[in-house]
Formats: sequence, structure tokens, C-alpha cells
Amino acid sequence: KKKKKKKKNKKKKKAATSQSDPPRVPLYQLFPNKNYPVGEEAEYRDENAYRTTSEEKRHLDNLNSDFLTDYREAAEIHRQTRQWAQKFIRPGKTLAEIAEGIEDSVRALTGHPGLEEGDALQGGMGFPCGLSINHCAAHYTPNAGNKMVLQQGDVLKVDFGVHVNGRIVDSAFTMAFEPQFDNLLEAVREATNAGIKEAGIDVRVGDIGGIIQEVMESYEVEIGGQTYPVKSIRNLNGHSIERWSIHGSKSVPIVKSNDTTKMEEGDVFAIETFGSTGNGYVRDDMEVSHYAKRGDSQVPLRLESAKRLLNVINKNFGTLPFCRRYLDRLGQDKYLLGLNNLVSNGIVEAYPPLVDKKGSYTAQFEHTILIRPTVKEVISRGEDY
Repeated sequence: KKKKKKKKNKKKKKAATSQSDPPRVPLYQLFPNKNYPVGEEAEYRDENAYRTTSEEKRHLDNLNSDFLTDYREAAEIHRQTRQWAQKFIRPGKTLAEIAEGIEDSVRALTGHPGLEEGDALQGGMGFPCGLSINHCAAHYTPNAGNKMVLQQGDVLKVDFGVHVNGRIVDSAFTMAFEPQFDNLLEAVREATNAGIKEAGIDVRVGDIGGIIQEVMESYEVEIGGQTYPVKSIRNLNGHSIERWSIHGSKSVPIVKSNDTTKMEEGDVFAIETFGSTGNGYVRDDMEVSHYAKRGDSQVPLRLESAKRLLNVINKNFGTLPFCRRYLDRLGQDKYLLGLNNLVSNGIVEAYPPLVDKKGSYTAQFEHTILIRPTVKEVISRGEDY
């Protein structure tokens, strides 16, 4: 008689306690109680100093617990992803593998791969991963077939957003591999930090712009034996963020301005600054990759391919920005005619790359801040920047 084999008890897989490399462990496994790290909190000053200890304001803060949980989860996903990205990004890597590495990580950590209809609306990329090089300041991400390789002498802006339930954390950093660019990066990082420090309830955005510009333009940088002043890019701004909408109704200039718009309790802002060795002014150029549906357009469409594509956009992105690679990923093909039709009808906005003059270098740093009732929270702050 054959002896019956004893069934071996399968060992239960232990829940992961640390992040993998590349990041693939969903954040809810690492924080089962949803006690996500708090951002950097700064107390309000002067006439708003009372808020820190006010019972009434504390009660208001406690009512916002879902809002804070979503934001802190998105911020921690941003930190863990960029921590990996800063080690992964090196000269010789293609922009496509960098962008996809970051985006795959964000999707894995939110637990939303985004391939099922509507899944990407619950969590994932807040907007496509921007990888803008040298004189290109923003809104560049590789389209399919892009073979561009990062070079040793490049200055790379890495700008990506993470959203959880439509609450978007927008944060960016710059990487360079040659010490001659250190001053350019420091100028922009310090200008962003100065803007964050100044921000708060009742502060006028034009005043913040003046402080950012003063810090930024106190720096100069020597590149290839020539000295350049670092200039604030005057037609780029920080901005308020609303749910499902990366650009809210308020702007934060990065040069001195007469804008008397005030920051208010409950606002969410992306404080972002751009410095340049060029003209300090950007224009549209190069192939478009970034798009976003406008929230208010009701235009009847005649083109069948445009109708079909709009349906895909509504169900998968809503008003969140997307790029061509995201449509490829969902199995869409031959969609350019329909996409261009949606743009020409004003239903979808195209965001071309923004460039300063050729041969110049640009840098960017950015954080998301919550103007809470009791304190200002720099939600995306990390040990890196």
C-alpha cells in the first residue's frame, strides 16, 4: 500500500513591512491602520497665531480626517516613489524607462493599476510624469517610440503627481550629474522653500512672488567658464489645487506682482518655482504629450472616433491630466484624429512642452501645502527636499 503523503501546512505569507525595489508593495500593507506620516507642520504667525491652540479650529481640522488621510497617503506614495527614482535615474537611461518606472510604482503603491474601467479615478497618477531636459522647463513626457537617452551633462526636471480619491499631491525636483549645476539647483530649491515659508492664511500671492524672485535672483551660476544670473521664469506660476483638478482658480507668481489675491483657510497650493540661465520666459514648442479634459465643455461632436475617445477619457481620467502613453496602455490605437478633434472643439486642452531659449538650463522644485485651520502642512516634504 502506498503511504499517504502528509499534507504540509502552507506557511502564510507575512505581510510586507518594508518597501521593495522597485516599489511594488501597496501602501495600505505598510500602514494597515492608515496612520500615514504627517507632513512638515508650521505654525501660523502674527494675527493668525491663535489658530494653533484654538479649540474651534482644532475641531474643524478633525472634521477633515478623510481629506487628510487621502492627502497623507498620496504624499507618502510620492516620497517612496521618488526615493527610488533618485537612485534609479542615471545617465544612459531612456526617458521612457524612467517615466514608466515612476508611473508603475505610483500605481502599485496606490493599489490601482488603472487598467480596469474607472480604476485610475480611485487612485494613481495625478498627472503624467514630466521629464523635461535642459532648456525645456515643463510638460515633456515621452510619447510611444521616443528613444531619448539621459546624458551626463543634462539637467532633468522630474515632476509627477499622485492622487488618492481625486486629492492630488504635486511635487517636483531637479537632478543634474555635473557639479557646475549645483548653484542653479540650490537657487531654485531655496526659492521654493522661501515661498513655502511665506505662504499662509491672508498672505497675498503677489508678495510671495516677490520673495521667491528675491531669493532666486540672488544666485548666479558658472557653466562652461561663463557666468549667468539665475532668473525666475516670469510666465510660470505655482497654483491652487482642487479635487480632480490640478490647476485651481488661484495662481502663485514667482516674480513680484501686484496680485492681491489672498490664500485662505482650506486652500491647497502647489508652490513651485523655476529658475533659468536663459531669458526667464518660456514658450510652447515640440511634440505635445500632455492633455486634460476641461470640466465645463458641452460641444456636440460629429466625428465618431472623437465621441469614442471622449467616452474612454471620461471613464478613465475624468478631468485628471493624461498623456498619449496612457491611451496606448488602455489599448487605444489610431486615436490621434479623434484627440485633435477634441482639442479643436475645446473639450480637451493640449499642454505643449514649455521651453526657454536653446542652450539655456532650467530647474524646478515644488511642494504641495495644505492651508489647514490650525497649521500649514507641507504635505510632500521629505528628507530629500
